[in-house]
Amino acid sequence: MTDLPPPPEPLPHPVVDNHCHLDIARDGEALPVEEALAAAASVGVTRIVQIGCDVERARWAVDAAATYDALVAGVALHPNEAPRVADLDAAMAGIEELAQAHDKVRAVGETGLDHYRTGEDGRAAQVESFRRHIDLAKRLGKTLVIHDRDAHHEVLRVLDEEGAPERWVMHCFSGDALFARACLDRGAYLSFAGTLTFKNAEPLRGALRMTPSDRLLVETDAPFLTPSPHRGRTNASYLVPVTMRSMAEVRGDDLEALCAAVDGNTSEAFGGVWGR
Repeated sequence: MTDLPPPPEPLPHPVVDNHCHLDIARDGEALPVEEALAAAASVGVTRIVQIGCDVERARWAVDAAATYDALVAGVALHPNEAPRVADLDAAMAGIEELAQAHDKVRAVGETGLDHYRTGEDGRAAQVESFRRHIDLAKRLGKTLVIHDRDAHHEVLRVLDEEGAPERWVMHCFSGDALFARACLDRGAYLSFAGTLTFKNAEPLRGALRMTPSDRLLVETDAPFLTPSPHRGRTNASYLVPVTMRSMAEVRGDDLEALCAAVDGNTSEAFGGVWGR
């Protein structure tokens, strides 16, 4: 294991990394699960939502959540996977089965739309997959976790047409204050990642400032989106404190109070407390 950033100072109150991919290695640097959980807990990140992005990885997420007290799972076809699936009906049947496989499967996601990596020829498949995931989340009473990349207005259009579930999260929120308001008005939780710390992210920081404290979440999307000053290196849940401190600084909030709010919000957003 090489070039992993050093651990930050522990947080004054526990928080949850609400979006992580413990099963994905970046440049061969993924930590073994036990080490990843221990490193996170040592700095106050005591719970994690493990996200599976295709049927195989969703199965891994369910098994991990069943094994480790600190984890719950989300299962879905990632929007960039949807156009590659040969049989969407079969794949969605697999996701639905996994969504019901264990009570620690709390979320359907990440689903949504991605206009950055998927071109016009694949977007109809993304929309169809997104609609099916929304329906699944509502039928099963699960939290919907939305991936939105360069597709803000289309995501809201589909949500408005289908009707959002009771609980839904904008994973790695990437919009400005105006888009944040549109999501909040529809009942969203907004989850902020290491992108918040990037120099060119002032519109995102504007969205953070206007988000009510009871709708805020934090995540890593590890092993991706490593916060500055470690941008470009491998991300992991133990780096959440870097983003949390940036959130508190941008908002002018007391760090401990903000951590307590985010911790409670995550329990609410994902259907109750786990791992305590």
